[in-house]
Amino acid sequence: MLTPDIYALRQTFMQERILLSFNGPFTESLIDEIGSALREHMLALVESPSAITDVFSMYIEMTQNIRRYTMEHDLQGAAASAIIVVSRDSDGVYTVSAGNMVYHADGERLLARAQSLQEMDKVALKAAFKAQLRQPRDTSKKFNGAGLGLIDMARKATFPLRATLTVEDTDFSFFSLHASL
Repeated sequence: MLTPDIYALRQTFMQERILLSFNGPFTESLIDEIGSALREHMLALVESPSAITDVFSMYIEMTQNIRRYTMEHDLQGAAASAIIVVSRDSDGVYTVSAGNMVYHADGERLLARAQSLQEMDKVALKAAFKAQLRQPRDTSKKFNGAGLGLIDMARKATFPLRATLTVEDTDFSFFSLHASL
């Protein structure tokens, strides 16, 4: 029987200043419950309403995107599992990180889009957001990711978004996105 070292995990959480973490499949009710817990925790830290709103909106955008992707592709088992982590550094900067399994081609497209947004300043991000708003949505494709939501996160973030893609097996890669504010 595998027994995780809870103390070591706690030490890692303390060292990395992790306020909230979840690993597993996201359901609508779970997203809501974790979101409520996140808000309550930030209220207890006496955070500003704008900080709470910004962190919460990043959390919601990331988790709903993961849930939508998982459902649209009917992923099951380990492929449906995802992770969300919210941390706060000693300077008060929050980082919302999320990751999930994606098909290789989707992951490559997401990574390229996130990397292109890293190069943009606030003015360019605003222009990209407006341009994306004018684009017709292609409803023939199952996956329309890396659109308005990703641009909006890049606009709200204090620092450029960071993204990584790690090949998992012949079909899937693990896509990670980090937004700091």
